[in-house]
Amino acid sequence: MEDLSLHILDIAENSIAADADKVEIIIIEDEKADLLSLEVSDNGVGMDKKTLKKALDPFFTTKTTRRFGLGLPLLSEAAKAANGNLSIDSRKGIGTKVKAEFQFSHIDRKPIGDMAQTVMTLVMGNPEVELIYTHIKDNCKCHLDTREIKTRLGDKPINSPDGIRILKENLKEIQMKLKGEKK
Repeated sequence: MEDLSLHILDIAENSIAADADKVEIIIIEDEKADLLSLEVSDNGVGMDKKTLKKALDPFFTTKTTRRFGLGLPLLSEAAKAANGNLSIDSRKGIGTKVKAEFQFSHIDRKPIGDMAQTVMTLVMGNPEVELIYTHIKDNCKCHLDTREIKTRLGDKPINSPDGIRILKENLKEIQMKLKGEKK
């Protein structure tokens, strides 16, 4: 995968496949501390200890459509290549949290990528899932919560034209804030 947003998309899709109806994505860019952190947590079925031990093995997957699972192993390797690490906390029946940390300035750190497109893809493909996206860059904290957008929409679905418009507006505002631009 060429950027971190694709890793995040993969992990969030796995969360949804594991019956999560709430997925939270947190990205922290801290140039002063030379740290980039990304976290995806869910309230899905979680993993037992045996499955958790095998989660970083590329030749292990719980999916029946293929024989290998490369998402977490590739993210783990990407973190290690940038002087970082990956941790997984999962409890059966409670959910899973995947956290990857990278040395922000490391030459081999992958770019974050297009988080707006990742969020749009997740929401449009899974309108029933609550998605909470928080992105912190230095002193700028941006937040998007689909529950708030759904409340604003009333009985219109979030993947309706009005929902898509609101979502795009929110994501554009987040991108501008993170770049230090004003409306």
